Amino acid sequence: MIRVASADEPASFDAKVRRRGLDAIAELVGEAPSRTRRGPRRRHNFASRDQISADAFPTFWRGALPDLHDAYDGLCAYLSLYIEHGTGAPSIDHFVPKSKDWRLVYEWSNYRLCAALINGHRSDREIAHDPFTLEAGLFALEFTEYQVKPGPAARGSTSDAVMRTIDDLGLNQRDCRKAREEYVAAYRNGPPKGIELPWLERRAPFIARELRRQGLLVRGDT
Repeated sequence: MIRVASADEPASFDAKVRRRGLDAIAELVGEAPSRTRRGPRRRHNFASRDQISADAFPTFWRGALPDLHDAYDGLCAYLSLYIEHGTGAPSIDHFVPKSKDWRLVYEWSNYRLCAALINGHRSDREIAHDPFTLEAGLFALEFTEYQVKPGPAARGSTSDAVMRTIDDLGLNQRDCRKAREEYVAAYRNGPPKGIELPWLERRAPFIARELRRQGLLVRGDT
């Protein structure tokens, strides 16, 4: 896990996601939406916005997924691995869970591009470390079992928080470790059947950074 630079909100996001979402929230608490739409109004099921259950929010955020994938170069914010088109199952993670703050359900700034495997494991757990504000050196990678662990900058209570983040996200699930192992093997093999460092840096930047930090680059790479 490494720091991710937050991308600017796309011009189409407000109309495509935010306004539709806020209108849906208004209907759920018995208020009139800001604009008319086709179909019956949603049933008034909640006395206030704070009482809306997480599963009641319409999934308009899914409309932002192509933009999110493009904005973050297809990299899972937590795994720092490329999410393949078609087979990679990208998803949108709400960093502040939907169950915690309705104001952020339809906000681009609260979205993290996330592999579905990680998103499903996380559920609505609150995560201690946000990739958007992450300090350098908090997470490291060992190259025997390919597990994420606390890095050199993680000490005391910070190390405990790093371990909670790893566990809450499921960063060391078998499939995650296997993906890291395959990337490293492909890099060590090199062309023509493997990959070179620039490709690794694009598709698995956390792995590339850890190989460099630990002095494990090969073929004269720096």
